[in-house]
Amino acid sequence: MVVQKDRVAVIGAGMGGLAAAIRLAAAGCDVTVFEAHDWSGGKMRVVDSPLGPVDAGPTVLTLRPVLEDLFAAAGESLEGHLQLQRLTVLARHFWRDGTSLDLMPDPEANAQAIGAVFGSRARADFLRFNAETRALFDAFRAPIMDRARPDPAGAARAALAHLHLLPWLRPGRSLAQMLQARFAEPRLRQLFGRYATYVGGNPLRAPAVLGLIWQAEAAGVWVVHGGMARLAQALADLLARKGGSLRLGAPVARVLTSGSAVRGLRLTDGTEFACGQVVFNGDPEALPHLLEAQPAQKPRPRSLSAQVWTFAGEVAKQGLGRKALAYHSVFFGDDPRAEFGPLARGHPPEDPTLYICAQDRATGLPDGPERFQFILNAPPSRTAFSQTEAPCKTDPFARLQAFGLHLTPHLRDQSLTTPASFAQMFPHSQGALYGRSPDGALATFQRPTARTKVTGLYMAGGGVHPGAGVPMALRSGHHAAQAALSDRISVPMSRLMAMPGGMSTGSATVARTPSR
Repeated sequence: MVVQKDRVAVIGAGMGGLAAAIRLAAAGCDVTVFEAHDWSGGKMRVVDSPLGPVDAGPTVLTLRPVLEDLFAAAGESLEGHLQLQRLTVLARHFWRDGTSLDLMPDPEANAQAIGAVFGSRARADFLRFNAETRALFDAFRAPIMDRARPDPAGAARAALAHLHLLPWLRPGRSLAQMLQARFAEPRLRQLFGRYATYVGGNPLRAPAVLGLIWQAEAAGVWVVHGGMARLAQALADLLARKGGSLRLGAPVARVLTSGSAVRGLRLTDGTEFACGQVVFNGDPEALPHLLEAQPAQKPRPRSLSAQVWTFAGEVAKQGLGRKALAYHSVFFGDDPRAEFGPLARGHPPEDPTLYICAQDRATGLPDGPERFQFILNAPPSRTAFSQTEAPCKTDPFARLQAFGLHLTPHLRDQSLTTPASFAQMFPHSQGALYGRSPDGALATFQRPTARTKVTGLYMAGGGVHPGAGVPMALRSGHHAAQAALSDRISVPMSRLMAMPGGMSTGSATVARTPSR
């Protein structure tokens, strides 16, 4: 049988895989996406509750132009497929001493709020921090985030053009150390240090430059009506409109090669699918296990994981009251060192920060029970469903009572997802939610890029450059599609050999995961 050289297979229907598939299909390629689970979106999953599905992964969209660009590349408009609502409060922050602070998508409003809560010195510190991280974001976007391969020389030139940014780039300086130098108020150091966790980093170890992550949220946060799973479904629908195919419950067992080039896939049911190019959207640590020759891999440091609760519940009228929570609320521990010190050693935090998404509060205050997602930072798991995994030391509901917030949860068996659960759902990830750890001065430049050493094999996803988070995963899909399209022009596809076996005609199945 002649190899189907014009076909492209995408392994994984996460944000990176769907973005790559849409761009390839829009360019005229014959694209099929194979997803092991029974949902699209990867970690953008939901868990059922008495009130309906609860987002169990990302809860909002930032850097909206990245998503708009994807729809535009397919000849469509974002507004025609999704309804988005911009949050007026980015997050509401609480400390146990009774202090609370709202941050908003307006620098001057934030400066005024910080000044009112913490004083004029804190206001001045924030304005300086905001200006510097804005300049960092602008300087590094072109040579790092927007490039298929990060450009260290370009980043160095950008830094030298703004000498006041050099302290942020000092080798060995952590984000926590930089915030110590920028904020006299310890609670603001704690607040802005948490942004390192958005990409799985530990502020005690993450490079100072990760302070620029604040700017991704400061530029605006959007809620997707219908939940984030609606975004994944919209991308799947867009792929179908462009002629691509999505097969759920179709796990891939092997990437087949001939010499040093891709020649197809084998599913776990033994079906073979002939193709000339493959985009792998999964944890990069899993890819060698799909190749016929499995090179020895040196262990790489893993990002943070999380304990995630998803449930329906009701806030009591006593204490803080029903109006206290915003769509995003953060309840800080008393001492960041008691959270991030143990995490740095691979242990559960002793005094964790509790993040809450009140999913039904985007459009107002619910009357009665509502849906929640709670997140506590956790170390990755050594194995899937490890019997030795250390239990979470914190009862999140008791922790909230210490802040004066009383909540009655309606929990089910699947309400809690642990690092071991994530390890089982996403093979070879060790439960790390963001791939390789972003900690360390060179982590940005050590992350794998779209191209691999195998001709016709590419990577996309949050574990690939430019990194974790929905916008960056979408950008990784852009880079993978560009590389594949470029190679289709520059590399003679006819040199690929014929592949034995039949074409895929059915869909393999996989058992539903306990957390679905």
